[in-house]
Amino acid sequence: MPKDTPLLLHNPRCGKSRDALRLLQDAGVDVEIVEYLKTPPSEAQLKAILNKLGMKAEQLLRKGEAIFKEKYAGRTLGDAEWIAAMVEHPILIERPIFLVGNRAVIGRPPERVLDLV
Repeated sequence: MPKDTPLLLHNPRCGKSRDALRLLQDAGVDVEIVEYLKTPPSEAQLKAILNKLGMKAEQLLRKGEAIFKEKYAGRTLGDAEWIAAMVEHPILIERPIFLVGNRAVIGRPPERVLDLV
């Protein structure tokens, strides 16, 4: 992930993710789009993303996903274990995530991505 190129971790099937991308495009932002379900972030990349977000790994989880309910609901895991779960099951990663340099935001609501423009 280039440091200075704005990057959007995107799921085109997600309405919020599509809205965030549209807002960035309308604002004239030249953004690199990474469909993270096709090209999942590595453990190191997830750690860097969490650092930029200022979040713990558990805060980045989509707890409504079926895989979460089946395998992880009610479990108390540490950051490394949650990161491993997200690497194994990228659908668990909250979306969209917009990264610019050393900053990042989760685009919920989608307008939050404009905070970094």
